[in-house]
Amino acid sequence: MEQNPYNPRKILSWAEEDRPREKLMQRGKAALTDAELLAILIGMGTVDYSAVDVGKMVLDAAKGNLNELAKLSLKDLMKVKGIGEAKAITIMAALELGRRRKESEVLRQRRITSAKDAYDEIRPYLLDKPHEEFWILLLNRANEVLRPVQISSGGVAGTVADPKLIFKHALEQLASSIILFHNHPSGNLTPSQADKDLTRKLKEAGRMLDLPVLDHLIFTDGGYYSFADEGIL
Repeated sequence: MEQNPYNPRKILSWAEEDRPREKLMQRGKAALTDAELLAILIGMGTVDYSAVDVGKMVLDAAKGNLNELAKLSLKDLMKVKGIGEAKAITIMAALELGRRRKESEVLRQRRITSAKDAYDEIRPYLLDKPHEEFWILLLNRANEVLRPVQISSGGVAGTVADPKLIFKHALEQLASSIILFHNHPSGNLTPSQADKDLTRKLKEAGRMLDLPVLDHLIFTDGGYYSFADEGIL
Protein backbone atom coordinates (compact mmCIF):
# COMPACT_ATOMS: atom_id res chain seq x y z
CA MET A 1 0.00 0.00 0.00
CA GLU A 2 1.31 3.45 -0.92
CA GLN A 3 2.24 5.53 2.11
CA ASN A 4 1.56 9.22 2.38
CA PRO A 5 4.97 10.93 2.78
CA TYR A 6 3.24 14.11 3.89
CA ASN A 7 1.32 14.94 7.03
CA PRO A 8 -1.84 12.81 6.89
CA ARG A 9 -3.88 15.08 9.15
CA LYS A 10 -6.79 16.90 7.58
CA ILE A 11 -6.62 20.70 7.64
CA LEU A 12 -9.76 21.00 9.76
CA SER A 13 -8.03 19.05 12.54
CA TRP A 14 -5.12 21.52 12.66
CA ALA A 15 -4.87 24.38 15.11
CA GLU A 16 -6.81 27.31 13.64
CA GLU A 17 -3.69 29.47 13.24
CA ASP A 18 -2.09 26.70 11.11
CA ARG A 19 -4.91 26.52 8.55
CA PRO A 20 -3.95 28.48 5.42
CA ARG A 21 -7.04 30.68 5.15
CA GLU A 22 -7.14 31.44 8.87
CA LYS A 23 -3.39 31.98 8.91
CA LEU A 24 -3.67 34.50 6.08
CA MET A 25 -6.44 36.40 7.86
CA GLN A 26 -4.63 36.43 11.20
CA ARG A 27 -0.99 36.89 10.15
CA GLY A 28 -1.10 38.21 6.59
CA LYS A 29 -0.25 36.70 3.22
CA ALA A 30 3.51 37.00 3.73
CA ALA A 31 3.32 34.49 6.61
CA LEU A 32 2.17 31.64 4.35
CA THR A 33 4.50 29.14 2.71
CA ASP A 34 4.31 28.50 -1.03
CA ALA A 35 2.51 25.21 -0.33
CA GLU A 36 -0.06 26.97 1.86
CA LEU A 37 -0.74 29.60 -0.81
CA LEU A 38 -1.22 26.81 -3.34
CA ALA A 39 -3.54 25.05 -0.89
CA ILE A 40 -5.83 28.10 -0.90
CA LEU A 41 -5.96 27.95 -4.70
CA ILE A 42 -6.52 24.19 -4.65
CA GLY A 43 -9.32 24.49 -2.10
CA MET A 44 -9.81 20.83 -1.21
CA GLY A 45 -7.51 17.86 -0.99
CA THR A 46 -8.31 14.18 -1.46
CA VAL A 47 -9.36 11.36 0.83
CA ASP A 48 -5.72 10.71 1.77
CA TYR A 49 -4.11 14.11 1.26
CA SER A 50 -4.90 17.57 2.62
CA ALA A 51 -4.87 20.58 0.30
CA VAL A 52 -1.48 21.56 1.77
CA ASP A 53 -0.17 18.05 1.01
CA VAL A 54 -1.33 18.43 -2.58
CA GLY A 55 0.30 21.86 -2.71
CA LYS A 56 3.59 20.31 -1.60
CA MET A 57 3.30 17.66 -4.32
CA VAL A 58 2.68 20.38 -6.91
CA LEU A 59 5.86 22.11 -5.75
CA ASP A 60 7.73 18.80 -5.86
CA ALA A 61 6.72 18.45 -9.50
CA ALA A 62 8.46 21.79 -10.11
CA LYS A 63 11.49 20.91 -7.94
CA GLY A 64 10.37 23.46 -5.38
CA ASN A 65 10.88 26.36 -7.78
CA LEU A 66 8.01 28.73 -8.58
CA ASN A 67 9.64 29.76 -11.86
CA GLU A 68 9.70 26.09 -12.90
CA LEU A 69 6.11 25.70 -11.72
CA ALA A 70 5.06 28.49 -14.10
CA LYS A 71 6.55 26.48 -16.97
CA LEU A 72 4.42 23.38 -16.32
CA SER A 73 1.63 22.67 -18.77
CA LEU A 74 -1.97 21.86 -17.91
CA LYS A 75 -1.23 18.16 -18.47
CA ASP A 76 1.88 18.33 -16.27
CA LEU A 77 -0.12 19.78 -13.38
CA MET A 78 -2.89 17.21 -13.80
CA LYS A 79 -0.36 14.42 -13.28
CA VAL A 80 -0.18 15.44 -9.61
CA LYS A 81 -2.53 13.43 -7.43
CA GLY A 82 -5.45 15.61 -6.40
CA ILE A 83 -5.11 18.10 -9.28
CA GLY A 84 -7.88 17.98 -11.84
CA GLU A 85 -8.45 20.26 -14.78
CA ALA A 86 -10.21 23.02 -12.80
CA LYS A 87 -7.51 23.18 -10.12
CA ALA A 88 -4.74 23.10 -12.72
CA ILE A 89 -6.36 26.02 -14.56
CA THR A 90 -6.67 27.97 -11.30
CA ILE A 91 -2.97 27.50 -10.54
CA MET A 92 -1.95 28.48 -14.07
CA ALA A 93 -4.13 31.61 -13.95
CA ALA A 94 -2.63 32.69 -10.60
CA LEU A 95 0.91 32.20 -11.89
CA GLU A 96 0.12 34.18 -15.04
CA LEU A 97 -1.19 37.07 -12.95
CA GLY A 98 2.05 36.98 -10.97
CA ARG A 99 4.07 37.04 -14.18
CA ARG A 100 2.12 40.00 -15.54
CA ARG A 101 2.56 41.89 -12.27
CA LYS A 102 6.31 41.28 -12.36
CA GLU A 103 6.39 42.39 -15.98
CA SER A 104 4.62 45.64 -15.16
CA GLU A 105 6.99 46.34 -12.24
CA VAL A 106 9.97 46.26 -14.59
CA LEU A 107 8.56 49.35 -16.28
CA ARG A 108 8.80 51.53 -13.19
CA GLN A 109 11.98 52.84 -11.63
CA ARG A 110 12.98 50.85 -8.58
CA ARG A 111 16.29 52.46 -7.72
CA ILE A 112 16.30 53.98 -4.25
CA THR A 113 17.91 57.42 -4.17
CA SER A 114 16.11 58.99 -1.22
CA ALA A 115 14.01 58.27 1.86
CA LYS A 116 10.93 59.22 -0.20
CA ASP A 117 11.80 56.49 -2.74
CA ALA A 118 12.12 53.98 0.09
CA TYR A 119 8.81 55.10 1.62
CA ASP A 120 7.00 54.74 -1.71
CA GLU A 121 8.51 51.28 -2.23
CA ILE A 122 7.35 49.90 1.12
CA ARG A 123 4.01 51.75 1.20
CA PRO A 124 1.94 48.92 -0.40
CA TYR A 125 3.11 46.53 2.32
CA LEU A 126 2.54 48.72 5.39
CA LEU A 127 -0.42 50.87 4.39
CA ASP A 128 -3.50 50.59 6.66
CA LYS A 129 -1.88 48.12 9.06
CA PRO A 130 -3.54 48.25 12.52
CA HIS A 131 -0.51 46.68 14.23
CA GLU A 132 3.24 47.20 14.12
CA GLU A 133 5.37 45.31 11.61
CA PHE A 134 9.09 45.35 10.91
CA TRP A 135 10.32 45.09 7.31
CA ILE A 136 13.60 45.43 5.48
CA LEU A 137 14.35 46.44 1.92
CA LEU A 138 17.27 44.60 0.33
CA LEU A 139 19.30 46.52 -2.24
CA ASN A 140 22.07 45.67 -4.70
CA ARG A 141 25.23 47.74 -5.28
CA ALA A 142 23.34 50.12 -7.56
CA ASN A 143 20.75 50.71 -4.80
CA GLU A 144 18.17 48.82 -6.87
CA VAL A 145 15.53 46.85 -4.98
CA LEU A 146 16.15 43.12 -4.69
CA ARG A 147 13.10 42.46 -2.54
CA PRO A 148 11.21 43.59 0.57
CA VAL A 149 11.13 41.13 3.49
CA GLN A 150 8.80 41.08 6.47
CA ILE A 151 10.79 40.36 9.64
CA SER A 152 8.05 40.39 12.27
CA SER A 153 4.48 41.32 13.04
CA GLY A 154 3.43 42.43 16.50
CA GLY A 155 0.83 44.29 18.48
CA VAL A 156 -0.38 47.85 18.49
CA ALA A 157 2.52 49.02 20.67
CA GLY A 158 5.50 47.18 19.22
CA THR A 159 7.10 44.33 17.33
CA VAL A 160 10.36 42.39 17.55
CA ALA A 161 13.27 42.86 15.14
CA ASP A 162 15.76 40.02 15.46
CA PRO A 163 19.17 41.13 14.09
CA LYS A 164 20.14 37.53 13.28
CA LEU A 165 17.04 37.09 11.13
CA ILE A 166 17.51 40.46 9.43
CA PHE A 167 21.06 39.78 8.33
CA LYS A 168 20.30 36.14 7.50
CA HIS A 169 17.83 37.32 4.85
CA ALA A 170 20.27 39.93 3.58
CA LEU A 171 23.16 37.47 3.26
CA GLU A 172 21.00 34.80 1.61
CA GLN A 173 19.84 37.29 -1.03
CA LEU A 174 23.39 38.61 -1.57
CA ALA A 175 22.23 42.11 -0.70
CA SER A 176 24.77 44.94 -0.67
CA SER A 177 22.82 47.17 1.73
CA ILE A 178 19.53 47.30 3.60
CA ILE A 179 16.94 49.83 4.68
CA LEU A 180 14.91 49.25 7.85
CA PHE A 181 11.21 50.01 8.27
CA HIS A 182 8.65 49.76 11.01
CA ASN A 183 5.24 51.37 11.21
CA HIS A 184 3.51 53.32 13.95
CA PRO A 185 -0.26 52.64 13.67
CA SER A 186 -0.87 55.62 15.97
CA GLY A 187 0.51 57.97 13.32
CA ASN A 188 3.18 59.27 15.70
CA LEU A 189 6.44 59.88 13.84
CA THR A 190 8.61 60.46 16.89
CA PRO A 191 11.18 57.66 17.37
CA SER A 192 11.29 56.06 20.80
CA GLN A 193 14.52 55.43 22.67
CA ALA A 194 14.08 51.73 21.82
CA ASP A 195 13.87 52.68 18.10
CA LYS A 196 17.12 54.64 18.40
CA ASP A 197 18.90 51.86 20.31
CA LEU A 198 17.82 49.22 17.80
CA THR A 199 18.93 51.37 14.86
CA ARG A 200 22.34 51.91 16.44
CA LYS A 201 22.70 48.18 17.13
CA LEU A 202 21.76 47.17 13.58
CA LYS A 203 23.98 49.82 12.02
CA GLU A 204 26.97 48.47 13.96
CA ALA A 205 26.15 44.87 13.01
CA GLY A 206 25.86 45.89 9.36
CA ARG A 207 29.21 47.67 9.50
CA MET A 208 30.90 44.52 10.81
CA LEU A 209 29.31 42.40 8.06
CA ASP A 210 30.09 44.93 5.31
CA LEU A 211 26.34 45.21 4.81
CA PRO A 212 25.52 48.85 5.54
CA VAL A 213 22.20 49.98 6.94
CA LEU A 214 21.38 53.00 4.78
CA ASP A 215 18.33 54.24 6.66
CA HIS A 216 15.57 53.39 9.11
CA LEU A 217 12.12 54.72 8.33
CA ILE A 218 9.24 55.02 10.73
CA PHE A 219 6.19 54.57 8.51
CA THR A 220 2.73 56.04 8.91
CA ASP A 221 -0.05 56.25 6.34
CA GLY A 222 0.46 60.00 6.19
CA GLY A 223 4.23 60.24 6.07
CA TYR A 224 7.54 59.00 7.42
CA TYR A 225 10.49 59.74 9.67
CA SER A 226 13.94 59.06 8.22
CA PHE A 227 16.81 58.46 10.64
CA ALA A 228 19.27 59.26 7.83
CA ASP A 229 17.57 62.53 6.88
CA GLU A 230 17.49 63.57 10.53
CA GLY A 231 21.21 62.81 10.90
CA ILE A 232 20.86 60.27 13.71
CA LEU A 233 21.70 57.06 11.82
